[in-house]
Amino acid sequence: MTIAHEEVPLLAPVERVKASARTLKAKAGLLGADLLVSAIAFFGADQLVDSGSDSIGGAIIFALAVTFWLFRGRLYSSRFITRRSDEIRRIIDAVGLSTATVAVAAFTFELDVSREWIVLAALFVVIGLSIEREGFRRRYGALRTSGKLSRKVIMVGDNAESHQLEDMFTEDRSLGYKIMERVDPNLSGDANHLVTATLAAARKHDAGGVIVAATGIDTRSSNRLIRDLIEAGIHVELSSTLADIAPKRLTVRPLGRFPVVYVEPVQRHGWRAVAKRSFDMFISLMACLTLAPVFAVVALLIKKGSDGPVLFKQSRVGLDGLPFEVLKFRTMVVNAEELMADLMENNEGAGPLFKMKDDPRVTKIGAFLRKTSLDELPQLWNVVRGEMSLVGPRPALASEMVEWDADLYGRLRVRPGITGMWQVSGRSETTFEEYTRLDLYYVDNWSLVVDLAILAKTIPAVLKSDGAY
Repeated sequence: MTIAHEEVPLLAPVERVKASARTLKAKAGLLGADLLVSAIAFFGADQLVDSGSDSIGGAIIFALAVTFWLFRGRLYSSRFITRRSDEIRRIIDAVGLSTATVAVAAFTFELDVSREWIVLAALFVVIGLSIEREGFRRRYGALRTSGKLSRKVIMVGDNAESHQLEDMFTEDRSLGYKIMERVDPNLSGDANHLVTATLAAARKHDAGGVIVAATGIDTRSSNRLIRDLIEAGIHVELSSTLADIAPKRLTVRPLGRFPVVYVEPVQRHGWRAVAKRSFDMFISLMACLTLAPVFAVVALLIKKGSDGPVLFKQSRVGLDGLPFEVLKFRTMVVNAEELMADLMENNEGAGPLFKMKDDPRVTKIGAFLRKTSLDELPQLWNVVRGEMSLVGPRPALASEMVEWDADLYGRLRVRPGITGMWQVSGRSETTFEEYTRLDLYYVDNWSLVVDLAILAKTIPAVLKSDGAY
């Protein structure tokens, strides 16, 4: 529903919106869990190391320090811990500062507290808090996805950007946003009426947040709106025209009167590239040696199941558009590519991708290999040869590139991978638009940490999925 500003009387003075009881209860519960985990960590460390004659005093100081630094580290404000990596980093920082606080207090007041206990307790607190908060993260994520825990917000804007945001919230309920009402800033040029309408909508729906589609409102109105909303105790978030850019690459800095966002370039060269290549080589060679018996068994099953070679070789497009032969265990009959033309009308894939769930060309053992992704294992040798990486975009066929748009060619800036964001985000069930977005996100935001995270998610994704086809 869209409100016309003229329908709402001007509200003055501004009445502050109080935090909801549910929010306060959630923060209290998280604080209680943090203190309980910290107490268990202190006790556990005490069982392993004698904490000293002043152990009670040391534990009390540590508990108070942990509580203080957790609050100072913004670990009870959701906007600062949206990403798991940010939360863990803040936990480590808070516990590190708590450890320093205890050490200084012990020295100042001449407390007999074991340094071994302090270090061990700090380690246990970091591990305990990380595990406990991961539990909270999963619980709240499940509640948001089910619709039982949503953040009520008002959307300011009625343009393409605002509707894209609304579509995103609808499709990805785990974000936890529920738009209660839309205020169109174009219905009136008066900033007073815009503020009045937005505040009225927030109070009507008991919404504690407002999202402003930045491209849908003029500078003067947005400044007045944001100031008054913040004064009223409402959380304000401004959208950005930047999509799929990792936040760590963004730096806000002043440029005259305007805060501007500087986008850091992607570091794909130098020591990072050497580290990635070294990691790929080491893991691939070790995997080839370890999985040699599996390779032998699969080869025998393929030969026994149908006539033809064990390995399937196919020309794919690699780094900088250079072709290479990708290796796979053969999962289809020998003349599979010749038969594909007759099956195109049954294509279930999106875009240029050919996918068919009950493909008659797939052999019996081939279906098993595809479901378990064992058919991909020979690509470890592609990695050793430098044609592929463990993590990267899916290696594409030259025929698929005919239907690519200009943006998608950006995926050729990196080596294709055995696994990637597409593979751990739904595999064959992912739409072509999502496949494109995920590949480009990886290219634009690559880092060694991202690679490790994708590798960690690959095996659970394969086990959870019904398989690629």
